[in-house]
Amino acid sequence: MKQAVIVSAARTGLAKSFRGSFNQTHGATLGGHVVAAAVERAGLEGGAIEDCIIGCGFPEGATGHNIGRQIALRAGLPQTVAGMTVNRFCASGLQTIALAAQQITAEGAGPMVAGGVESISMVQPNVMQIQDPWLQEYKPDVYMAMIDTADVVADRYGIRRDAQDAYGLRSQQRIAAAQAAGVFDDEIVPLKAVMAIKDKETGEISTREVIVDRDECNRPQTTLDGLAGLEPVRGAGRYVTAGNASQLSDGAAAVVMMEASEASRRGLEPLGAFRGFCVAGCAPDEMGIGPIYAVARLLERHGLSVADIDLWELNEAFASQALYCRDQLGIADDICNVNGGSIAIGHPFGMTGTRMVGHLLREGRRRGAKLGVATMCIGGGMGAAGLFEVY
Repeated sequence: MKQAVIVSAARTGLAKSFRGSFNQTHGATLGGHVVAAAVERAGLEGGAIEDCIIGCGFPEGATGHNIGRQIALRAGLPQTVAGMTVNRFCASGLQTIALAAQQITAEGAGPMVAGGVESISMVQPNVMQIQDPWLQEYKPDVYMAMIDTADVVADRYGIRRDAQDAYGLRSQQRIAAAQAAGVFDDEIVPLKAVMAIKDKETGEISTREVIVDRDECNRPQTTLDGLAGLEPVRGAGRYVTAGNASQLSDGAAAVVMMEASEASRRGLEPLGAFRGFCVAGCAPDEMGIGPIYAVARLLERHGLSVADIDLWELNEAFASQALYCRDQLGIADDICNVNGGSIAIGHPFGMTGTRMVGHLLREGRRRGAKLGVATMCIGGGMGAAGLFEVY
């Protein structure tokens, strides 16, 4: 039986959208940088790659038509390498890994690039969302803003504000500790960028050159009192604040995958293997709990239980949904998001799934883990989960 393995991974640091270091950097530049790095890390010539599958949450923005193809070219891969863009919103970067693995195992494809990118800073703010009249009448929650679904989850399942804030603090502390220990250093490929800076008093815009070699979104000095003092975004009586939700951010990540026997023939030592992927739907107004159903389906399909999984990456779109999913699934906190998550590090929608897999495999190796799961909630009422074997 054919087996798809991941032989390399690379990502940018994450920068705050609009105010961060990548606020003038096109998605093709971000993605091209990490794809080129992942291919180089795999020790491959660009022409060996068959396809470049890139996930993006907002491909209709400034990143434009088929960002996957743009990124393949921007990475310096020859024109013989194809490119495709995938949108399963927040799970786009995880979905690309599953698609690449399926091409390798079912179709006999050669080496593949899978990845994700998001340049929220470059998405035009006036992009209009045109809603379908039937959905507006019969399924209006499919258009609900994700921040509102997080408040619904908190209300419906009794996730207290203080618990959400404590979870947000936990994420900040774990990311800060991991940064201090250099845990992310081998993941990030430094990228030079030109950043726009707006003077708060005059409104004047200037630019400066920066090198992004670390994640810039987290706040190591966060305190519980500071989090408790933040006003809910939707007003009194609500729960989601800037401190217990993931922030808008920009970044890209990529992996190189191939069939296990080809990796062996090339003398490559894979990070791990793709074992399976499942998606599941849930009520659109509580989209954040989608991982509960996706994980259950994934584990059942593979004859596993939660106790069989050594390490978890559960995306922190919002503290309310992350807490509820973790506890409903019965995941131990000491093996879940062990180095923090999106509340602190940021969440470039299409990129996060790929980032999580690369981190899961590296951290799994450090810990001697055998099996890991990466799981995401998805706008519109869905969940996705991927199963990986750590080498």
